[in-house]
Amino acid sequence: MVLSSLPSLETASPAHICPFDQACSYLEAAAKELHLNQGVIEILSHPRKAITVSIPVKLDNGEVQVLVGHRVQHSDILGPYKGGTRYHPSVTLREVSALAMLMTWKCALLGIPYGGGKGGIAIDPTHYSVGELERITRRYTSELIKDIGPEVDIPAPDVGTSAREMAWMMDTYSMNVGHAVPGVVTGKPLSIGGSRGREMATGRGVMIIVREALATQGKSVKGAQVVIQGFGNVGGAAALLLQEAGAKILAVSDAHGGIFSPAGLDIPALKAYYAQNRRSLAGFPGSLPVTNAQLLALPCDVLIPAALENQITEENCDRVQAEMVVEAANGPVTLAADLALEARGVTILPDILANAGGVVVSYLEWVQGLSYLFWDEERVNREMEQLMVNAYQKVVQQSKQRQITLRLAAYTIGVGRVAQALTDRGLYP
Repeated sequence: MVLSSLPSLETASPAHICPFDQACSYLEAAAKELHLNQGVIEILSHPRKAITVSIPVKLDNGEVQVLVGHRVQHSDILGPYKGGTRYHPSVTLREVSALAMLMTWKCALLGIPYGGGKGGIAIDPTHYSVGELERITRRYTSELIKDIGPEVDIPAPDVGTSAREMAWMMDTYSMNVGHAVPGVVTGKPLSIGGSRGREMATGRGVMIIVREALATQGKSVKGAQVVIQGFGNVGGAAALLLQEAGAKILAVSDAHGGIFSPAGLDIPALKAYYAQNRRSLAGFPGSLPVTNAQLLALPCDVLIPAALENQITEENCDRVQAEMVVEAANGPVTLAADLALEARGVTILPDILANAGGVVVSYLEWVQGLSYLFWDEERVNREMEQLMVNAYQKVVQQSKQRQITLRLAAYTIGVGRVAQALTDRGLYP
Protein backbone atom coordinates (compact mmCIF):
# COMPACT_ATOMS: atom_id res chain seq x y z
CA MET A 1 0.00 0.00 0.00
CA VAL A 2 1.39 3.42 -0.94
CA LEU A 3 0.66 6.62 0.91
CA SER A 4 -1.59 8.00 -1.82
CA SER A 5 -3.90 5.01 -1.47
CA LEU A 6 -4.24 5.21 2.30
CA PRO A 7 -7.90 5.74 3.24
CA SER A 8 -9.16 9.02 4.62
CA LEU A 9 -11.16 8.82 7.81
CA GLU A 10 -12.32 11.73 9.89
CA THR A 11 -12.93 11.21 13.60
CA ALA A 12 -15.97 12.74 15.19
CA SER A 13 -15.59 15.35 17.85
CA PRO A 14 -16.27 13.70 21.20
CA ALA A 15 -18.00 16.86 22.43
CA HIS A 16 -21.48 15.64 21.46
CA ILE A 17 -20.97 12.14 22.87
CA CYS A 18 -21.50 12.09 26.63
CA PRO A 19 -19.42 9.29 28.16
CA PHE A 20 -21.64 9.07 31.24
CA ASP A 21 -24.80 8.66 29.17
CA GLN A 22 -23.06 5.95 27.16
CA ALA A 23 -21.96 4.15 30.35
CA CYS A 24 -25.55 4.27 31.63
CA SER A 25 -26.75 2.84 28.31
CA TYR A 26 -24.54 -0.21 28.76
CA LEU A 27 -25.84 -0.59 32.32
CA GLU A 28 -29.43 -0.40 31.13
CA ALA A 29 -28.82 -2.98 28.39
CA ALA A 30 -27.30 -5.41 30.89
CA ALA A 31 -30.07 -4.74 33.39
CA LYS A 32 -32.70 -5.47 30.77
CA GLU A 33 -31.01 -8.73 29.83
CA LEU A 34 -30.81 -9.70 33.53
CA HIS A 35 -34.33 -8.48 34.37
CA LEU A 36 -33.03 -6.43 37.27
CA ASN A 37 -35.27 -4.63 39.72
CA GLN A 38 -35.69 -0.95 38.86
CA GLY A 39 -34.54 0.08 42.33
CA VAL A 40 -31.25 -1.76 41.83
CA ILE A 41 -30.79 -0.06 38.45
CA GLU A 42 -31.46 3.33 40.03
CA ILE A 43 -28.81 2.76 42.70
CA LEU A 44 -26.20 1.53 40.24
CA SER A 45 -26.87 4.45 37.86
CA HIS A 46 -25.56 6.99 40.38
CA PRO A 47 -22.05 7.29 41.84
CA ARG A 48 -22.02 7.06 45.60
CA LYS A 49 -19.79 10.10 45.96
CA ALA A 50 -18.45 12.77 43.57
CA ILE A 51 -15.72 15.02 44.96
CA THR A 52 -14.55 18.25 43.31
CA VAL A 53 -11.63 20.14 44.82
CA SER A 54 -9.75 23.37 44.15
CA ILE A 55 -6.00 22.96 43.70
CA PRO A 56 -4.10 26.21 44.17
CA VAL A 57 -0.52 25.85 42.98
CA LYS A 58 2.41 28.23 42.85
CA LEU A 59 4.05 28.06 39.43
CA ASP A 60 7.79 28.33 38.89
CA ASN A 61 7.41 31.96 37.81
CA GLY A 62 5.78 32.87 41.12
CA GLU A 63 2.23 33.12 39.82
CA VAL A 64 -0.58 31.22 41.53
CA GLN A 65 -2.96 29.14 39.44
CA VAL A 66 -6.10 27.43 40.74
CA LEU A 67 -6.88 24.11 39.08
CA VAL A 68 -9.93 21.87 39.49
CA GLY A 69 -9.63 18.20 40.40
CA HIS A 70 -12.21 15.43 40.66
CA ARG A 71 -12.53 12.03 42.29
CA VAL A 72 -15.66 9.97 41.72
CA GLN A 73 -16.44 6.89 43.80
CA HIS A 74 -19.11 4.88 42.01
CA SER A 75 -19.58 1.75 44.12
CA ASP A 76 -17.90 -0.01 47.03
CA ILE A 77 -20.38 -2.90 47.20
CA LEU A 78 -17.66 -5.46 46.40
CA GLY A 79 -14.74 -3.71 48.07
CA PRO A 80 -12.69 -0.49 48.18
CA TYR A 81 -12.95 1.95 45.28
CA LYS A 82 -10.24 1.46 42.66
CA GLY A 83 -9.34 3.55 39.66
CA GLY A 84 -6.81 5.71 37.92
CA THR A 85 -5.95 9.38 38.19
CA ARG A 86 -5.59 11.11 34.84
CA TYR A 87 -4.06 14.45 33.89
CA HIS A 88 -5.59 15.53 30.58
CA PRO A 89 -7.28 18.68 29.26
CA SER A 90 -10.50 16.75 28.50
CA VAL A 91 -11.10 15.68 32.11
CA THR A 92 -14.61 16.58 33.29
CA LEU A 93 -16.75 15.40 36.17
CA ARG A 94 -19.06 13.48 33.83
CA GLU A 95 -16.15 11.79 32.07
CA VAL A 96 -14.64 10.73 35.40
CA SER A 97 -18.08 9.54 36.57
CA ALA A 98 -18.41 7.36 33.48
CA LEU A 99 -14.96 5.86 33.94
CA ALA A 100 -15.65 5.17 37.62
CA MET A 101 -18.79 3.25 36.66
CA LEU A 102 -16.90 1.24 34.06
CA MET A 103 -14.29 0.37 36.69
CA THR A 104 -17.04 -1.11 38.88
CA TRP A 105 -18.11 -3.51 36.12
CA LYS A 106 -14.50 -4.26 35.14
CA CYS A 107 -13.49 -5.29 38.66
CA ALA A 108 -16.65 -7.37 39.07
CA LEU A 109 -16.11 -9.06 35.70
CA LEU A 110 -12.56 -10.05 36.68
CA GLY A 111 -13.72 -11.27 40.07
CA ILE A 112 -11.49 -8.97 42.13
CA PRO A 113 -12.83 -7.40 45.34
CA TYR A 114 -12.95 -3.76 44.28
CA GLY A 115 -15.53 -1.17 43.39
CA GLY A 116 -15.05 1.53 40.78
CA GLY A 117 -13.44 4.93 41.24
CA LYS A 118 -11.70 7.45 39.01
CA GLY A 119 -10.00 10.81 39.40
CA GLY A 120 -8.40 13.51 37.35
CA ILE A 121 -7.29 17.07 36.82
CA ALA A 122 -8.04 19.01 33.62
CA ILE A 123 -4.47 19.92 32.68
CA ASP A 124 -1.97 19.15 29.96
CA PRO A 125 0.97 17.81 32.01
CA THR A 126 3.43 18.69 29.25
CA HIS A 127 2.79 22.38 30.01
CA TYR A 128 4.09 22.08 33.57
CA SER A 129 7.54 21.50 35.01
CA VAL A 130 8.33 18.47 37.17
CA GLY A 131 8.30 20.69 40.25
CA GLU A 132 4.92 22.15 39.35
CA LEU A 133 3.47 18.68 38.72
CA GLU A 134 4.73 17.51 42.10
CA ARG A 135 3.08 20.46 43.86
CA ILE A 136 -0.16 19.87 41.92
CA THR A 137 -0.16 16.17 42.78
CA ARG A 138 0.61 16.69 46.45
CA ARG A 139 -2.06 19.36 46.89
CA TYR A 140 -4.63 17.25 45.04
CA THR A 141 -3.79 14.30 47.30
CA SER A 142 -4.03 16.40 50.46
CA GLU A 143 -7.47 17.66 49.41
CA LEU A 144 -8.62 14.03 49.09
CA ILE A 145 -6.85 12.78 52.23
CA LYS A 146 -10.10 11.81 54.01
CA ASP A 147 -11.51 10.07 50.96
CA ILE A 148 -8.66 7.74 49.97
CA GLY A 149 -6.81 4.95 51.75
CA PRO A 150 -5.88 1.27 51.32
CA GLU A 151 -9.29 0.18 52.63
CA VAL A 152 -11.27 3.09 51.16
CA ASP A 153 -10.12 4.21 47.69
CA ILE A 154 -6.87 3.24 45.96
CA PRO A 155 -5.74 5.49 43.07
CA ALA A 156 -3.48 4.31 40.25
CA PRO A 157 -1.79 5.81 37.17
CA ASP A 158 -3.86 6.72 34.12
CA VAL A 159 -3.53 8.97 31.07
CA GLY A 160 -0.91 11.63 31.83
CA THR A 161 0.31 10.09 35.10
CA SER A 162 2.83 7.40 35.99
CA ALA A 163 4.69 5.74 38.84
CA ARG A 164 6.20 9.14 39.63
CA GLU A 165 2.85 10.71 40.49
CA MET A 166 1.87 7.63 42.49
CA ALA A 167 5.05 7.98 44.56
CA TRP A 168 4.14 11.60 45.35
CA MET A 169 0.59 10.57 46.27
CA MET A 170 1.81 7.74 48.50
CA ASP A 171 4.34 9.99 50.24
CA THR A 172 1.80 12.80 50.79
CA TYR A 173 -0.74 10.40 52.28
CA SER A 174 1.91 8.70 54.43
CA MET A 175 3.21 12.01 55.80
CA ASN A 176 -0.31 13.03 56.76
CA VAL A 177 -1.10 9.80 58.64
CA GLY A 178 2.36 9.57 60.21
CA HIS A 179 3.64 6.29 58.79
CA ALA A 180 4.35 4.65 55.43
CA VAL A 181 1.22 3.29 53.72
CA PRO A 182 2.29 1.49 50.52
CA GLY A 183 -1.25 0.20 49.88
CA VAL A 184 -2.79 3.66 49.40
CA VAL A 185 -1.93 3.66 45.67
CA THR A 186 -0.83 1.13 43.08
CA GLY A 187 1.47 1.56 40.11
CA LYS A 188 4.24 2.81 42.41
CA PRO A 189 7.98 2.44 41.80
CA LEU A 190 9.41 -0.91 42.93
CA SER A 191 11.52 0.85 45.55
CA ILE A 192 8.45 1.79 47.59
CA GLY A 193 6.28 -1.26 47.21
CA GLY A 194 5.37 -1.41 43.54
CA SER A 195 4.78 -4.71 41.79
CA ARG A 196 6.92 -6.31 39.15
CA GLY A 197 5.04 -6.58 35.88
CA ARG A 198 2.86 -3.52 36.52
CA GLU A 199 4.34 -1.34 33.78
CA MET A 200 3.47 -3.85 31.03
CA ALA A 201 0.31 -5.18 32.66
CA THR A 202 -2.40 -3.48 30.60
CA GLY A 203 -0.60 -4.16 27.33
CA ARG A 204 0.02 -7.76 28.37
CA GLY A 205 -3.66 -8.17 29.14
CA VAL A 206 -4.51 -6.83 25.67
CA MET A 207 -2.12 -9.35 24.10
CA ILE A 208 -3.72 -12.21 26.07
CA ILE A 209 -7.23 -11.22 24.97
CA VAL A 210 -6.15 -10.89 21.32
CA ARG A 211 -4.50 -14.31 21.49
CA GLU A 212 -7.54 -15.95 23.10
CA ALA A 213 -10.04 -14.27 20.74
CA LEU A 214 -8.10 -15.32 17.63
CA ALA A 215 -7.84 -18.88 18.99
CA THR A 216 -11.63 -18.93 19.48
CA GLN A 217 -11.96 -18.14 15.77
CA GLY A 218 -9.53 -20.91 14.87
CA LYS A 219 -6.75 -18.46 14.08
CA SER A 220 -3.28 -17.83 15.45
CA VAL A 221 -1.65 -14.66 16.66
CA LYS A 222 1.33 -15.67 14.53
CA GLY A 223 1.10 -13.75 11.27
CA ALA A 224 -1.93 -11.72 12.39
CA GLN A 225 -1.86 -8.18 10.99
CA VAL A 226 -2.36 -5.64 13.78
CA VAL A 227 -2.90 -1.87 13.80
CA ILE A 228 -2.59 0.05 17.07
CA GLN A 229 -3.80 3.58 17.75
CA GLY A 230 -1.63 4.83 20.59
CA PHE A 231 2.02 4.17 21.41
CA GLY A 232 2.08 5.07 25.07
CA ASN A 233 2.30 2.71 28.00
CA VAL A 234 -0.58 0.50 26.82
CA GLY A 235 -0.20 0.64 23.04
CA GLY A 236 3.58 0.36 23.13
CA ALA A 237 3.52 -2.65 25.46
CA ALA A 238 0.78 -4.37 23.44
CA ALA A 239 2.73 -3.80 20.23
CA LEU A 240 5.92 -5.26 21.69
CA LEU A 241 4.24 -8.32 23.23
CA LEU A 242 2.12 -9.05 20.17
CA GLN A 243 5.16 -8.87 17.92
CA GLU A 244 7.02 -11.22 20.27
CA ALA A 245 4.05 -13.59 19.93
CA GLY A 246 4.41 -13.53 16.15
CA ALA A 247 2.00 -10.82 15.03
CA LYS A 248 2.87 -8.28 12.33
CA ILE A 249 2.39 -4.70 13.56
CA LEU A 250 1.42 -2.72 10.47
CA ALA A 251 0.93 0.70 12.03
CA VAL A 252 1.05 2.61 15.31
CA SER A 253 0.36 6.22 16.25
CA ASP A 254 0.53 8.77 19.02
CA ALA A 255 -1.30 12.08 19.55
CA HIS A 256 0.67 13.72 16.72
CA GLY A 257 0.11 11.07 14.06
CA GLY A 258 1.40 7.66 13.12
CA ILE A 259 3.51 5.51 10.85
CA PHE A 260 2.72 2.55 8.60
CA SER A 261 4.73 -0.23 7.01
CA PRO A 262 3.15 -3.02 4.92
CA ALA A 263 6.14 -5.23 5.82
CA GLY A 264 5.55 -4.67 9.53
CA LEU A 265 7.30 -2.38 11.99
CA ASP A 266 10.29 -3.42 14.10
CA ILE A 267 8.78 -2.53 17.49
CA PRO A 268 11.93 -2.79 19.69
CA ALA A 269 13.77 -0.54 17.22
CA LEU A 270 10.78 1.80 17.07
CA LYS A 271 10.59 2.07 20.87
CA ALA A 272 14.27 3.01 20.98
CA TYR A 273 13.77 5.53 18.16
CA TYR A 274 10.72 6.98 19.89
CA ALA A 275 12.63 7.51 23.13
CA GLN A 276 15.61 9.08 21.38
CA ASN A 277 13.54 11.23 19.01
CA ARG A 278 11.73 13.31 21.64
CA ARG A 279 8.81 10.87 21.74
CA SER A 280 8.04 11.28 18.06
CA LEU A 281 7.30 8.49 15.59
CA ALA A 282 7.89 10.69 12.55
CA GLY A 283 10.69 9.69 10.23
CA PHE A 284 11.18 6.13 11.46
CA PRO A 285 13.19 4.37 8.72
CA GLY A 286 11.14 2.24 6.33
CA SER A 287 7.79 3.70 7.33
CA LEU A 288 5.18 6.00 5.81
CA PRO A 289 3.40 8.72 7.76
CA VAL A 290 -0.32 8.28 8.47
CA THR A 291 -2.82 10.34 10.39
CA ASN A 292 -4.76 8.82 13.26
CA ALA A 293 -7.82 9.02 11.02
CA GLN A 294 -6.12 7.05 8.24
CA LEU A 295 -4.78 4.51 10.71
CA LEU A 296 -8.27 3.56 11.90
CA ALA A 297 -9.26 2.69 8.33
CA LEU A 298 -6.32 0.42 7.48
CA PRO A 299 -7.20 -3.16 6.46
CA CYS A 300 -6.05 -5.52 9.21
CA ASP A 301 -7.00 -8.55 11.26
CA VAL A 302 -6.97 -6.69 14.59
CA LEU A 303 -7.44 -2.99 15.29
CA ILE A 304 -6.49 -1.88 18.80
CA PRO A 305 -7.62 1.63 19.83
CA ALA A 306 -5.29 2.34 22.77
CA ALA A 307 -5.60 6.12 23.05
CA LEU A 308 -8.69 8.03 24.22
CA GLU A 309 -12.45 7.52 24.17
CA ASN A 310 -14.82 8.18 21.23
CA GLN A 311 -12.36 7.44 18.43
CA ILE A 312 -14.65 5.19 16.38
CA THR A 313 -18.08 6.78 16.01
CA GLU A 314 -21.18 6.44 13.84
CA GLU A 315 -19.59 9.01 11.53
CA ASN A 316 -16.51 6.94 10.71
CA CYS A 317 -17.23 3.32 11.62
CA ASP A 318 -18.27 2.45 8.06
CA ARG A 319 -14.64 2.96 6.99
CA VAL A 320 -13.16 0.61 9.58
CA GLN A 321 -11.84 -2.49 7.77
CA ALA A 322 -10.59 -4.54 10.73
CA GLU A 323 -12.06 -7.98 11.38
CA MET A 324 -11.64 -7.52 15.13
CA VAL A 325 -11.56 -4.40 17.34
CA VAL A 326 -9.96 -4.75 20.76
CA GLU A 327 -10.66 -1.82 23.09
CA ALA A 328 -7.39 -1.15 24.89
CA ALA A 329 -8.57 2.38 25.72
CA ASN A 330 -11.66 3.20 27.77
CA GLY A 331 -14.70 3.73 25.54
CA PRO A 332 -12.94 4.16 22.18
CA VAL A 333 -16.01 2.86 20.30
CA THR A 334 -19.28 4.72 20.79
CA LEU A 335 -22.57 2.91 21.33
CA ALA A 336 -23.86 3.70 17.83
CA ALA A 337 -20.59 2.61 16.21
CA ASP A 338 -20.58 -0.57 18.28
CA LEU A 339 -24.01 -1.54 16.97
CA ALA A 340 -23.02 -0.79 13.37
CA LEU A 341 -19.78 -2.76 13.56
CA GLU A 342 -21.46 -5.75 15.21
CA ALA A 343 -24.09 -5.72 12.46
CA ARG A 344 -21.26 -6.03 9.90
CA GLY A 345 -19.84 -9.04 11.73
CA VAL A 346 -16.86 -7.24 13.28
CA THR A 347 -15.82 -8.88 16.57
CA ILE A 348 -15.49 -6.31 19.36
CA LEU A 349 -13.67 -7.11 22.59
CA PRO A 350 -14.99 -4.57 25.14
CA ASP A 351 -12.77 -2.35 27.24
CA ILE A 352 -13.91 -3.75 30.59
CA LEU A 353 -12.36 -7.04 29.51
CA ALA A 354 -9.59 -6.13 27.05
CA ASN A 355 -7.81 -3.49 29.14
CA ALA A 356 -8.34 -5.12 32.54
CA GLY A 357 -4.74 -6.32 32.88
CA GLY A 358 -3.77 -3.08 34.59
CA VAL A 359 -6.34 -3.29 37.36
CA VAL A 360 -5.61 -6.99 37.85
CA VAL A 361 -1.93 -6.32 38.53
CA SER A 362 -2.92 -3.28 40.61
CA TYR A 363 -4.95 -5.68 42.72
CA LEU A 364 -1.97 -8.04 42.95
CA GLU A 365 0.24 -5.09 43.98
CA TRP A 366 -2.28 -4.12 46.66
CA VAL A 367 -2.33 -7.69 48.00
CA GLN A 368 1.48 -7.76 48.09
CA GLY A 369 1.59 -4.37 49.82
CA LEU A 370 -0.90 -5.38 52.52
CA SER A 371 1.00 -8.60 53.22
CA TYR A 372 4.49 -7.07 52.82
CA LEU A 373 5.36 -10.15 50.75
CA PHE A 374 6.43 -9.42 47.18
CA TRP A 375 6.47 -11.78 44.20
CA ASP A 376 8.72 -12.19 41.19
CA GLU A 377 7.48 -11.06 37.77
CA GLU A 378 6.85 -14.60 36.57
CA ARG A 379 4.31 -15.20 39.35
CA VAL A 380 2.63 -11.83 38.79
CA ASN A 381 2.25 -12.52 35.06
CA ARG A 382 0.99 -16.04 35.74
CA GLU A 383 -1.64 -14.86 38.24
CA MET A 384 -2.77 -12.09 35.89
CA GLU A 385 -3.00 -14.37 32.88
CA GLN A 386 -5.15 -16.86 34.77
CA LEU A 387 -7.64 -14.15 35.79
CA MET A 388 -7.74 -12.67 32.28
CA VAL A 389 -8.23 -16.03 30.53
CA ASN A 390 -10.91 -17.10 33.01
CA ALA A 391 -12.80 -13.84 32.48
CA TYR A 392 -12.56 -14.16 28.69
CA GLN A 393 -13.87 -17.73 28.77
CA LYS A 394 -16.81 -16.71 30.96
CA VAL A 395 -17.67 -13.86 28.60
CA VAL A 396 -17.60 -16.18 25.58
CA GLN A 397 -19.72 -18.74 27.42
CA GLN A 398 -22.24 -16.08 28.47
CA SER A 399 -22.37 -14.75 24.91
CA LYS A 400 -23.17 -18.19 23.51
CA GLN A 401 -25.70 -19.08 26.20
CA ARG A 402 -27.66 -15.86 25.89
CA GLN A 403 -27.02 -15.31 22.18
CA ILE A 404 -25.73 -11.79 22.83
CA THR A 405 -22.64 -9.79 21.87
CA LEU A 406 -19.38 -10.13 23.76
CA ARG A 407 -19.83 -6.60 25.10
CA LEU A 408 -23.27 -7.28 26.50
CA ALA A 409 -22.06 -10.61 27.86
CA ALA A 410 -19.23 -8.87 29.72
CA TYR A 411 -21.62 -6.32 31.16
CA THR A 412 -24.18 -8.90 32.24
CA ILE A 413 -21.46 -10.69 34.22
CA GLY A 414 -20.06 -7.51 35.81
CA VAL A 415 -23.38 -5.80 36.48
CA GLY A 416 -24.95 -9.07 37.59
CA ARG A 417 -22.29 -9.69 40.23
CA VAL A 418 -22.63 -6.20 41.67
CA ALA A 419 -26.43 -6.37 41.61
CA GLN A 420 -26.37 -9.73 43.41
CA ALA A 421 -24.00 -8.38 46.07
CA LEU A 422 -26.22 -5.30 46.52
CA THR A 423 -29.26 -7.54 46.96
CA ASP A 424 -27.44 -9.79 49.45
CA ARG A 425 -26.09 -6.86 51.48
CA GLY A 426 -29.41 -5.02 51.49
CA LEU A 427 -30.06 -1.28 51.65
CA TYR A 428 -28.83 0.72 54.65
CA PRO A 429 -30.54 1.95 56.79
